[in-house]
Amino acid sequence: MKLHLARIDKQNAFTGYGEGYVLVNGRRYETSLLVLPGQLIENWGVADVGALGDDQISFLAGLSMEIILLGTGSELRFPRPRLLLPLAVAGIGVEVMDTRAACRTYNVLLAEGRNVAAALIL
Repeated sequence: MKLHLARIDKQNAFTGYGEGYVLVNGRRYETSLLVLPGQLIENWGVADVGALGDDQISFLAGLSMEIILLGTGSELRFPRPRLLLPLAVAGIGVEVMDTRAACRTYNVLLAEGRNVAAALIL
């Protein structure tokens, strides 16, 4: 599916997605990644929700984002609640959803000018 964003302003935005991949600014990615408006971190190294650990969550907490969208692949899968505690302590909102929904939601929040990141498991 192709996505269209009315306002990009040289920021990272999702331009499409499909089974096992996402497009960011027209470039295809097939491995887990972190997408922020001004930064893209490839090869995040998380293959599934069960592989999320304290190190990855601590890294996310250090990003100083308003909200993090956790895209859990083709299906919605929740991480262990205790694991997300550092994000709550840091005042960062977390929304867990399938990866396709995370892409769409990220674009909407980006267009609103929100400080959002997408942590995608592919």
